[in-house]
Amino acid sequence: MRIEKFGEEIVLETQLSLSFSEKAGASRTRMATSSLVSFLCLSSPKTKFRPMAALNKSSRTYELKKGQTRLYHKLPSGLKMEVIEQRKEKDERRRRSEKENPPLVFVHGSYHAAWCWAEHWLPFFSSSGFDSYAISLLGQGESDEPLGTVAGTLETHASDIANFIESNLSSSPPPVVIGHSFGGLIVQYYLANISNKQPLVTEATNAYPDISGAVLVCSVPPSGNSGLVLRYLFTKPVAAFKVTLSLAAKRFQTSIPLCRETFFSSAMDDHLVQRYQDLMKESSRMPLFDLKKLNASLPVPKPKENSTNVLVLGAKDDFIVDDEGLKETGRFYDAEPVCIEGVAHDMMLDCSWEEGAEVLLYWLSKPRNLPA
Repeated sequence: MRIEKFGEEIVLETQLSLSFSEKAGASRTRMATSSLVSFLCLSSPKTKFRPMAALNKSSRTYELKKGQTRLYHKLPSGLKMEVIEQRKEKDERRRRSEKENPPLVFVHGSYHAAWCWAEHWLPFFSSSGFDSYAISLLGQGESDEPLGTVAGTLETHASDIANFIESNLSSSPPPVVIGHSFGGLIVQYYLANISNKQPLVTEATNAYPDISGAVLVCSVPPSGNSGLVLRYLFTKPVAAFKVTLSLAAKRFQTSIPLCRETFFSSAMDDHLVQRYQDLMKESSRMPLFDLKKLNASLPVPKPKENSTNVLVLGAKDDFIVDDEGLKETGRFYDAEPVCIEGVAHDMMLDCSWEEGAEVLLYWLSKPRNLPA
Protein backbone atom coordinates (compact mmCIF):
# COMPACT_ATOMS: atom_id res chain seq x y z
CA MET A 1 0.00 0.00 0.00
CA ARG A 2 1.23 3.50 -0.84
CA ILE A 3 2.09 5.55 2.21
CA GLU A 4 2.94 9.22 2.03
CA LYS A 5 2.89 12.23 4.29
CA PHE A 6 -0.28 14.24 3.85
CA GLY A 7 0.10 17.83 5.02
CA GLU A 8 1.67 19.16 8.16
CA GLU A 9 -1.30 18.40 10.39
CA ILE A 10 -1.79 14.73 9.42
CA VAL A 11 -0.43 11.61 11.09
CA LEU A 12 -0.73 8.14 9.60
CA GLU A 13 -2.28 5.39 11.70
CA THR A 14 0.20 2.60 12.38
CA GLN A 15 -2.40 -0.12 12.00
CA LEU A 16 -4.60 0.20 8.94
CA SER A 17 -6.71 -2.84 9.70
CA LEU A 18 -8.00 -4.09 13.01
CA SER A 19 -10.33 -6.95 13.72
CA PHE A 20 -13.96 -6.22 14.48
CA SER A 21 -15.17 -6.58 18.05
CA GLU A 22 -18.76 -6.49 19.25
CA LYS A 23 -19.72 -4.00 21.83
CA ALA A 24 -22.12 -5.64 24.23
CA GLY A 25 -25.61 -4.29 24.43
CA ALA A 26 -27.29 -1.22 22.98
CA SER A 27 -28.66 1.64 24.99
CA ARG A 28 -32.38 2.24 24.77
CA THR A 29 -34.14 5.53 25.23
CA ARG A 30 -37.72 6.18 26.20
CA MET A 31 -40.01 7.10 23.36
CA ALA A 32 -42.20 10.16 23.55
CA THR A 33 -44.20 12.04 20.98
CA SER A 34 -41.83 14.98 21.24
CA SER A 35 -38.89 12.78 20.28
CA LEU A 36 -40.12 12.63 16.69
CA VAL A 37 -38.60 16.03 16.03
CA SER A 38 -35.14 14.49 16.49
CA PHE A 39 -35.59 11.64 14.05
CA LEU A 40 -32.42 12.40 12.10
CA CYS A 41 -30.40 13.30 15.20
CA LEU A 42 -30.22 12.18 18.78
CA SER A 43 -32.37 13.96 21.35
CA SER A 44 -31.33 17.45 22.39
CA PRO A 45 -28.89 17.59 25.31
CA LYS A 46 -29.04 20.07 28.16
CA THR A 47 -25.30 20.52 28.61
CA LYS A 48 -23.61 23.34 26.78
CA PHE A 49 -21.15 22.42 24.02
CA ARG A 50 -17.48 22.77 24.92
CA PRO A 51 -14.91 22.58 22.13
CA MET A 52 -11.89 20.95 23.73
CA ALA A 53 -11.03 17.28 23.56
CA ALA A 54 -11.91 14.12 25.35
CA LEU A 55 -9.90 11.65 23.34
CA ASN A 56 -12.32 8.74 23.13
CA LYS A 57 -12.66 6.56 20.05
CA SER A 58 -14.84 3.79 18.75
CA SER A 59 -14.03 0.25 19.88
CA ARG A 60 -14.64 -0.90 16.30
CA THR A 61 -12.27 0.08 13.50
CA TYR A 62 -13.46 -0.13 9.91
CA GLU A 63 -11.23 -2.40 7.84
CA LEU A 64 -9.88 -0.40 4.92
CA LYS A 65 -10.02 -1.57 1.33
CA LYS A 66 -7.10 -1.85 -1.06
CA GLY A 67 -5.61 1.54 -1.86
CA GLN A 68 -7.14 3.31 1.15
CA THR A 69 -5.27 5.01 3.98
CA ARG A 70 -6.55 6.20 7.34
CA LEU A 71 -5.18 9.59 8.34
CA TYR A 72 -5.79 11.91 11.28
CA HIS A 73 -6.07 15.61 10.56
CA LYS A 74 -5.14 17.77 13.53
CA LEU A 75 -7.54 20.68 14.06
CA PRO A 76 -6.53 24.01 15.67
CA SER A 77 -8.22 22.84 18.91
CA GLY A 78 -5.83 19.89 19.08
CA LEU A 79 -8.56 17.37 18.25
CA LYS A 80 -7.83 14.88 15.49
CA MET A 81 -10.32 14.13 12.75
CA GLU A 82 -10.35 10.79 10.93
CA VAL A 83 -9.93 10.97 7.16
CA ILE A 84 -10.05 7.96 4.85
CA GLU A 85 -8.10 8.77 1.72
CA GLN A 86 -8.09 7.01 -1.63
CA ARG A 87 -6.01 8.63 -4.35
CA LYS A 88 -6.75 8.22 -8.03
CA GLU A 89 -5.16 5.17 -9.58
CA LYS A 90 -1.73 5.53 -11.18
CA ASP A 91 -2.96 4.54 -14.62
CA GLU A 92 -5.64 7.19 -14.36
CA ARG A 93 -3.03 9.77 -13.39
CA ARG A 94 -1.09 9.05 -16.61
CA ARG A 95 -4.16 8.77 -18.83
CA ARG A 96 -5.66 12.02 -17.59
CA SER A 97 -2.42 13.97 -17.26
CA GLU A 98 -3.81 16.76 -19.46
CA LYS A 99 -6.66 17.41 -17.04
CA GLU A 100 -6.45 17.72 -13.27
CA ASN A 101 -9.73 16.77 -11.67
CA PRO A 102 -10.78 18.46 -8.44
CA PRO A 103 -10.45 16.34 -5.30
CA LEU A 104 -13.68 15.11 -3.73
CA VAL A 105 -14.43 15.61 -0.02
CA PHE A 106 -17.25 13.47 1.41
CA VAL A 107 -19.23 14.39 4.55
CA HIS A 108 -21.48 11.84 6.30
CA GLY A 109 -24.70 12.31 8.28
CA SER A 110 -26.00 11.05 11.64
CA TYR A 111 -25.07 7.53 12.79
CA HIS A 112 -22.45 7.26 10.04
CA ALA A 113 -18.77 8.08 9.61
CA ALA A 114 -16.11 8.09 6.89
CA TRP A 115 -16.56 4.32 6.35
CA CYS A 116 -19.93 4.83 4.62
CA TRP A 117 -18.14 6.41 1.65
CA ALA A 118 -15.16 4.04 1.79
CA GLU A 119 -17.32 0.99 1.00
CA HIS A 120 -18.15 1.85 -2.63
CA TRP A 121 -17.87 5.48 -3.64
CA LEU A 122 -14.21 6.08 -2.73
CA PRO A 123 -13.03 3.12 -4.85
CA PHE A 124 -15.40 4.14 -7.67
CA PHE A 125 -14.29 7.77 -7.88
CA SER A 126 -10.59 7.08 -7.35
CA SER A 127 -10.72 4.62 -10.27
CA SER A 128 -12.45 7.38 -12.28
CA GLY A 129 -9.58 9.80 -11.77
CA PHE A 130 -10.48 11.68 -8.57
CA ASP A 131 -8.49 11.90 -5.35
CA SER A 132 -11.15 11.18 -2.72
CA TYR A 133 -11.31 11.97 1.00
CA ALA A 134 -14.01 10.90 3.45
CA ILE A 135 -14.13 12.78 6.76
CA SER A 136 -15.46 11.56 10.11
CA LEU A 137 -16.90 14.54 11.96
CA LEU A 138 -15.86 14.98 15.59
CA GLY A 139 -17.37 12.42 17.95
CA GLN A 140 -18.01 10.05 15.05
CA GLY A 141 -16.04 7.09 13.71
CA GLU A 142 -12.37 7.25 14.70
CA SER A 143 -12.34 11.02 15.24
CA ASP A 144 -11.69 12.51 18.66
CA GLU A 145 -14.63 13.27 20.89
CA PRO A 146 -15.06 16.84 22.20
CA LEU A 147 -16.05 17.54 25.78
CA GLY A 148 -19.74 18.02 26.38
CA THR A 149 -22.70 16.07 25.06
CA VAL A 150 -22.82 17.13 21.41
CA ALA A 151 -20.22 16.98 18.68
CA GLY A 152 -20.64 20.57 17.53
CA THR A 153 -22.77 22.99 15.53
CA LEU A 154 -23.28 23.68 11.85
CA GLU A 155 -20.63 26.37 12.20
CA THR A 156 -18.00 24.25 13.95
CA HIS A 157 -18.49 21.21 11.70
CA ALA A 158 -18.25 23.37 8.57
CA SER A 159 -15.19 25.10 10.05
CA ASP A 160 -13.50 21.73 10.64
CA ILE A 161 -14.09 20.75 7.00
CA ALA A 162 -12.76 24.13 5.87
CA ASN A 163 -9.63 23.70 8.00
CA PHE A 164 -8.98 20.29 6.45
CA ILE A 165 -9.36 21.71 2.93
CA GLU A 166 -7.19 24.75 3.67
CA SER A 167 -4.44 22.68 5.29
CA ASN A 168 -4.25 19.83 2.79
CA LEU A 169 -5.91 20.64 -0.52
CA SER A 170 -4.87 24.25 -1.16
CA SER A 171 -2.43 23.25 -3.92
CA SER A 172 -5.12 21.33 -5.83
CA PRO A 173 -8.03 22.70 -7.83
CA PRO A 174 -10.78 23.65 -5.35
CA PRO A 175 -12.55 20.48 -4.21
CA VAL A 176 -16.11 19.35 -4.76
CA VAL A 177 -17.76 18.78 -1.36
CA ILE A 178 -20.40 16.04 -1.12
CA GLY A 179 -22.72 15.79 1.90
CA HIS A 180 -25.28 13.14 2.82
CA SER A 181 -28.38 13.70 5.02
CA PHE A 182 -27.35 15.99 7.91
CA GLY A 183 -23.91 16.15 6.28
CA GLY A 184 -25.71 17.84 3.38
CA LEU A 185 -26.98 20.52 5.76
CA ILE A 186 -23.40 21.13 6.92
CA VAL A 187 -22.32 21.50 3.28
CA GLN A 188 -25.17 24.00 2.76
CA TYR A 189 -23.89 26.06 5.68
CA TYR A 190 -20.38 25.93 4.20
CA LEU A 191 -21.73 26.99 0.81
CA ALA A 192 -23.63 29.94 2.27
CA ASN A 193 -20.61 31.19 4.18
CA ILE A 194 -18.15 30.83 1.35
CA SER A 195 -20.50 32.76 -0.94
CA ASN A 196 -21.13 35.41 1.70
CA LYS A 197 -17.41 35.64 2.57
CA GLN A 198 -17.88 34.82 6.26
CA PRO A 199 -14.79 34.21 8.43
CA LEU A 200 -14.11 30.89 10.12
CA VAL A 201 -14.53 30.36 13.85
CA THR A 202 -10.95 29.08 14.06
CA GLU A 203 -7.82 31.20 13.97
CA ALA A 204 -6.13 28.97 11.38
CA THR A 205 -7.70 30.57 8.33
CA ASN A 206 -9.53 33.80 7.63
CA ALA A 207 -12.26 32.58 5.30
CA TYR A 208 -13.88 29.44 3.99
CA PRO A 209 -11.75 28.06 1.11
CA ASP A 210 -13.32 28.11 -2.33
CA ILE A 211 -14.90 24.94 -3.66
CA SER A 212 -15.54 23.87 -7.24
CA GLY A 213 -19.00 22.48 -6.55
CA ALA A 214 -21.37 21.10 -3.93
CA VAL A 215 -23.40 17.88 -4.04
CA LEU A 216 -26.31 17.32 -1.66
CA VAL A 217 -27.18 13.61 -1.41
CA CYS A 218 -30.55 12.84 0.24
CA SER A 219 -29.88 16.02 2.19
CA VAL A 220 -31.86 17.53 5.01
CA PRO A 221 -33.43 20.62 3.37
CA PRO A 222 -32.35 24.19 4.22
CA SER A 223 -35.21 24.64 6.71
CA GLY A 224 -34.20 21.49 8.62
CA ASN A 225 -36.27 18.43 9.43
CA SER A 226 -39.26 20.14 11.09
CA GLY A 227 -41.25 20.28 7.86
CA LEU A 228 -40.49 16.63 7.19
CA VAL A 229 -41.77 15.74 10.66
CA LEU A 230 -45.06 17.59 10.23
CA ARG A 231 -45.71 16.08 6.81
CA TYR A 232 -45.04 12.60 8.15
CA LEU A 233 -47.38 13.19 11.11
CA PHE A 234 -50.29 14.31 8.95
CA THR A 235 -49.82 12.23 5.80
CA LYS A 236 -47.90 9.12 6.88
CA PRO A 237 -48.59 8.49 10.57
CA VAL A 238 -47.44 4.87 10.40
CA ALA A 239 -44.19 5.93 8.75
CA ALA A 240 -43.84 8.68 11.37
CA PHE A 241 -44.11 6.12 14.14
CA LYS A 242 -41.54 3.86 12.46
CA VAL A 243 -39.08 6.70 11.94
CA THR A 244 -39.42 7.70 15.59
CA LEU A 245 -38.96 4.12 16.71
CA SER A 246 -36.00 3.60 14.42
CA LEU A 247 -34.00 6.81 14.90
CA ALA A 248 -35.18 8.69 17.99
CA ALA A 249 -35.45 5.45 20.01
CA LYS A 250 -32.51 3.90 18.10
CA ARG A 251 -34.33 0.65 17.39
CA PHE A 252 -32.58 0.46 14.01
CA GLN A 253 -29.59 -0.70 16.03
CA THR A 254 -31.34 -3.90 17.13
CA SER A 255 -33.91 -4.62 14.39
CA ILE A 256 -32.66 -5.69 10.97
CA PRO A 257 -36.07 -5.17 9.29
CA LEU A 258 -36.36 -1.65 10.74
CA CYS A 259 -32.76 -0.81 9.85
CA ARG A 260 -33.40 -1.98 6.29
CA GLU A 261 -36.61 0.03 5.95
CA THR A 262 -34.98 3.16 7.34
CA PHE A 263 -31.79 3.22 5.30
CA PHE A 264 -31.82 0.64 2.52
CA SER A 265 -33.81 -0.95 -0.27
CA SER A 266 -36.05 -3.91 0.53
CA ALA A 267 -33.86 -6.14 -1.65
CA MET A 268 -30.72 -5.73 0.50
CA ASP A 269 -29.55 -9.03 2.00
CA ASP A 270 -29.71 -9.53 5.76
CA HIS A 271 -25.94 -10.00 6.07
CA LEU A 272 -25.26 -6.60 4.50
CA VAL A 273 -27.87 -4.89 6.65
CA GLN A 274 -26.29 -6.55 9.70
CA ARG A 275 -22.81 -5.39 8.66
CA TYR A 276 -23.89 -1.77 8.28
CA GLN A 277 -26.06 -1.93 11.38
CA ASP A 278 -23.02 -3.01 13.40
CA LEU A 279 -20.93 -0.18 11.98
CA MET A 280 -23.68 2.37 12.69
CA LYS A 281 -23.85 1.28 16.33
CA GLU A 282 -20.24 2.34 16.76
CA SER A 283 -20.16 5.32 14.42
CA SER A 284 -21.84 7.97 16.53
CA ARG A 285 -20.74 8.26 20.14
CA MET A 286 -22.56 11.57 20.58
CA PRO A 287 -25.20 13.59 18.69
CA LEU A 288 -23.95 15.74 15.84
CA PHE A 289 -25.95 18.75 17.11
CA ASP A 290 -28.01 20.24 19.89
CA LEU A 291 -31.26 19.95 17.97
CA LYS A 292 -33.02 22.88 19.66
CA LYS A 293 -30.19 25.25 18.85
CA LEU A 294 -29.91 23.83 15.34
CA ASN A 295 -33.60 24.41 14.60
CA ALA A 296 -33.37 27.93 16.01
CA SER A 297 -30.54 28.72 13.58
CA LEU A 298 -32.37 27.52 10.46
CA PRO A 299 -32.94 27.99 7.61
CA VAL A 300 -29.35 28.17 6.45
CA PRO A 301 -28.49 31.52 4.85
CA LYS A 302 -29.14 31.68 1.12
CA PRO A 303 -25.92 32.28 -0.83
CA LYS A 304 -25.70 35.84 -2.14
CA GLU A 305 -23.88 34.63 -5.21
CA ASN A 306 -24.72 31.51 -7.19
CA SER A 307 -21.18 31.09 -8.47
CA THR A 308 -20.87 27.53 -7.12
CA ASN A 309 -22.91 24.93 -8.97
CA VAL A 310 -24.97 22.59 -6.81
CA LEU A 311 -26.20 19.08 -7.62
CA VAL A 312 -29.27 18.06 -5.61
CA LEU A 313 -29.48 14.29 -5.60
CA GLY A 314 -32.37 12.33 -4.10
CA ALA A 315 -33.60 8.74 -3.83
CA LYS A 316 -37.06 7.64 -4.90
CA ASP A 317 -37.30 5.14 -2.03
CA ASP A 318 -35.95 7.48 0.66
CA PHE A 319 -37.76 6.71 3.92
CA ILE A 320 -36.42 9.83 5.66
CA VAL A 321 -36.25 12.76 3.22
CA ASP A 322 -39.51 12.98 1.26
CA ASP A 323 -40.14 14.34 -2.23
CA GLU A 324 -41.17 17.76 -0.94
CA GLY A 325 -37.95 18.01 1.10
CA LEU A 326 -35.97 17.25 -2.06
CA LYS A 327 -37.89 19.88 -4.03
CA GLU A 328 -37.36 22.47 -1.28
CA THR A 329 -33.60 22.01 -1.54
CA GLY A 330 -33.74 22.28 -5.33
CA ARG A 331 -35.76 25.51 -5.21
CA PHE A 332 -33.40 27.03 -2.65
CA TYR A 333 -30.40 26.54 -4.96
CA ASP A 334 -32.21 27.04 -8.29
CA ALA A 335 -31.23 23.47 -9.20
CA GLU A 336 -33.46 20.81 -10.72
CA PRO A 337 -33.26 17.82 -8.35
CA VAL A 338 -32.25 14.45 -9.73
CA CYS A 339 -34.26 11.65 -8.10
CA ILE A 340 -32.87 8.16 -8.65
CA GLU A 341 -35.21 5.19 -8.91
CA GLY A 342 -34.58 2.01 -6.96
CA VAL A 343 -32.34 3.40 -4.22
CA ALA A 344 -33.03 4.40 -0.61
CA HIS A 345 -31.68 6.98 1.85
CA ASP A 346 -28.19 5.45 2.15
CA MET A 347 -27.60 5.79 -1.58
CA MET A 348 -23.85 5.23 -1.27
CA LEU A 349 -24.33 1.87 0.52
CA ASP A 350 -27.50 0.55 -1.08
CA CYS A 351 -27.74 -2.44 -3.43
CA SER A 352 -27.71 -0.15 -6.47
CA TRP A 353 -25.08 2.28 -5.17
CA GLU A 354 -23.67 2.56 -8.70
CA GLU A 355 -26.77 4.46 -9.84
CA GLY A 356 -26.02 7.52 -7.74
CA ALA A 357 -22.28 7.30 -8.35
CA GLU A 358 -22.80 7.29 -12.12
CA VAL A 359 -25.08 10.34 -11.97
CA LEU A 360 -22.50 12.22 -9.90
CA LEU A 361 -19.66 11.18 -12.22
CA TYR A 362 -21.65 12.41 -15.24
CA TRP A 363 -22.27 15.74 -13.50
CA LEU A 364 -18.57 16.08 -12.65
CA SER A 365 -17.62 15.41 -16.28
CA LYS A 366 -19.61 18.36 -17.62
CA PRO A 367 -17.42 21.49 -18.02
CA ARG A 368 -20.40 23.79 -17.37
CA ASN A 369 -20.78 22.37 -13.85
CA LEU A 370 -17.22 22.92 -12.64
CA PRO A 371 -14.92 25.89 -13.24
CA ALA A 372 -12.07 25.37 -15.69
